[in-house]
Amino acid sequence: MAIGSSCTITEETHGSMKKIKFAWAVLSSSSGGMAATTSYAYNGEVHRLVTIPNGSSAPSANYDITVSDQDSTDVLMAGGANRHSANTEQVNAASLGVVANDKLTINVTNAGSSCAGEAILYIR
Repeated sequence: MAIGSSCTITEETHGSMKKIKFAWAVLSSSSGGMAATTSYAYNGEVHRLVTIPNGSSAPSANYDITVSDQDSTDVLMAGGANRHSANTEQVNAASLGVVANDKLTINVTNAGSSCAGEAILYIR
């Protein structure tokens, strides 16, 4: 994790669906970026990505999110690029990839300083 950043990761399983919630924050000293890795490895197709900027400390317009597997491949297939700074956005399964027995690392870049948001990933 970048100095001056934080991320709380909540990992849940509901039947065959896995939900990973990344609640991230970038502080002034981290140059607009942060990274964090899940505790568990995942298998399956990525079904949905939801990005939610924080209303009171929103990231910069067109900030980027990647979620990489242990081979450093973005399982979002660039679906997390150019996120909106005020609106909740979703990307559906047709535009997303797969993961095979890997822990996942979220990277937030170009977000600016003193900002926060959430990314939620659904995998089946």
